Amino acid sequence: MEEFHKVRRLPPYVFEEVNRLKAAARARGADIIDLGMGNPDLPTPQFVVDKMCEVIQDSRTHRYSASKGIAGLRRAQAGYYERRFGVKLDPARQVVATLGSKEGFANMAQAITAPGDVVLCPNPTYPIHAFGFLMAGGTIRAIPAKPDRDFFAAIDRAVRHSIPKPIAIILNYPSNPTAYVADLAFYKEIVDFARRNEIIVLSDLAYAEIYFDDVPPPSILQVEGAMDVAVEFTSMSKTFSMPGWRIGFAVGNERLLGALARVKSYLDYGAFTPIQVAATAALNGGDAAIEEVRTIYRKRRDVLVESFGRAGWQVPPPASTMFAWAPIPPAYRHLGSLEFSKLLIEEAQVAVAPGIGFGEHGDDHVRIALVENEHRIRQAARNLRRFLASGGEAGQNVVSLRARS
Repeated sequence: MEEFHKVRRLPPYVFEEVNRLKAAARARGADIIDLGMGNPDLPTPQFVVDKMCEVIQDSRTHRYSASKGIAGLRRAQAGYYERRFGVKLDPARQVVATLGSKEGFANMAQAITAPGDVVLCPNPTYPIHAFGFLMAGGTIRAIPAKPDRDFFAAIDRAVRHSIPKPIAIILNYPSNPTAYVADLAFYKEIVDFARRNEIIVLSDLAYAEIYFDDVPPPSILQVEGAMDVAVEFTSMSKTFSMPGWRIGFAVGNERLLGALARVKSYLDYGAFTPIQVAATAALNGGDAAIEEVRTIYRKRRDVLVESFGRAGWQVPPPASTMFAWAPIPPAYRHLGSLEFSKLLIEEAQVAVAPGIGFGEHGDDHVRIALVENEHRIRQAARNLRRFLASGGEAGQNVVSLRARS
């Protein structure tokens, strides 16, 4: 049977090929060190778990919840923004709780996109930034991921030459997968551009608290006038090691959030109330937990960069996020990121995420997630040393696994 229309619009999910190979290797008894999926291995803070266990005993919390988030949770997010960024938000009109930032992005796309609308999206970037709009019937125009002058030249060309004119610009800083970080000067220029051209700005700030150089990444909402054009998405998944809890937020422009809340009201009843109450406790009293998570990721980053470098793979140290964006070693670059990632599973028992999964301009990189402890990262480096020593010089003669099968 012919594929359904929306499914046809989506490219193949390249990570699934890596996942299948990883599962097959494990079934054969291989000890795969998985640095591929950005799935935090750290436990949720105990005080958050305890609050969940306490609240779930009350049967009244077992009923349908509030789609846009319970009032206490929205107040807690507003309080976090005021402490962290100096930004005042109205919890009733400028905060919507989401089932993670991914769901928030996808439903915002459903809320604001008409068939054929053009959206400016970084390449490479986190897949939902593009796929959410593709599924909503929009069209993606790629722009550079790095926040520099080329970025502004690209969005200026896009506005002048795209038909129809783009409706939105997607930002993602600190960036997944590249770990690029934007400063307030960049955001000020973006807000000015968006206001002049009447374009929406959707900013993904999921990694606001995972930074390593003592310079906290800013929020676009710190810029005067940003509330006129911008919505920002955050997540508790990485900040509080709560990926499976599925709690995030959209904050900012009231009109855009009203559209998101209306779409969500037709699609879900919000997260389970005890989860929302526990998330409220995390936001109101979790500063120490955030610092602990940041310290752990910083140590892992340092071990990864040092041990992989000694193994023969130079990995640039990321300033932020829980990922390293690593150029494929020159001898293997001709394979592309998917075949190189598959080769690492087969020959080094190390799994990474192929850069092509984040966009065509990511194909000469792989993303390495800091989701194993320091001992396992060092073990991965030892495996890589053996792999590179045995085949590094002959890498130009390596053929893809597909060709070998």
